[in-house]
Amino acid sequence: MTEHTPPPALTDTEDRHREKMQKRKAVQDQEVASKTVEKGLLLVNTGPGKGKSTAALGMVLRTLGYGRRVVVVQFIKGLWDTGERRALERFDDLIEWHALGEGFTWETQDRARDVAACQKAWAVAKQALSQPDIALVVLDELNIALRYDYLPLAEVLADIQARPAGQHVVVTGRNAKPELIEQADLVTEMALVKHHFKNGVKAQQGVEF
Repeated sequence: MTEHTPPPALTDTEDRHREKMQKRKAVQDQEVASKTVEKGLLLVNTGPGKGKSTAALGMVLRTLGYGRRVVVVQFIKGLWDTGERRALERFDDLIEWHALGEGFTWETQDRARDVAACQKAWAVAKQALSQPDIALVVLDELNIALRYDYLPLAEVLADIQARPAGQHVVVTGRNAKPELIEQADLVTEMALVKHHFKNGVKAQQGVEF
């Protein structure tokens, strides 16, 4: 092609695609520009599918990437040696990790012990929820504690509502209470389509922990 040769004409398909994308971009740009509110969000990851805590920890990593402080409080789960905890604790100047559960309810088989552990964990969570310099609080498996009435729902909702204006909170666990869903800004339900556990595959390093 010489410098005087015009470029090849766009085909009808390319032309229609460009026009369609230009219209779509204009709509998208207008939609984004209309969103002006900035606030701390309450996010809930629930449902029977795998990935609720993993998604929350993705937000932890994102927040740490901006040099902001994070607190993770794990209810129910015991002090597991997990890959994500090993990795995230390298940011020990920015993250606090509190694994305050004593194992799942079918493991402890002791309601009083479970309630005491959850109350202890909530005291730590409530402290984090009062600190404006903490950007993100993850309340991992809190939904399980609420499901079994190990913590008073009204008190939990009030403490979350009273947090600093810019602080984000992520709550994980199956069977989120309707009242929590109502208060939340974003609720994601993880659906279970297929799981390797059903085929005899055990929990594996790097996948489950």
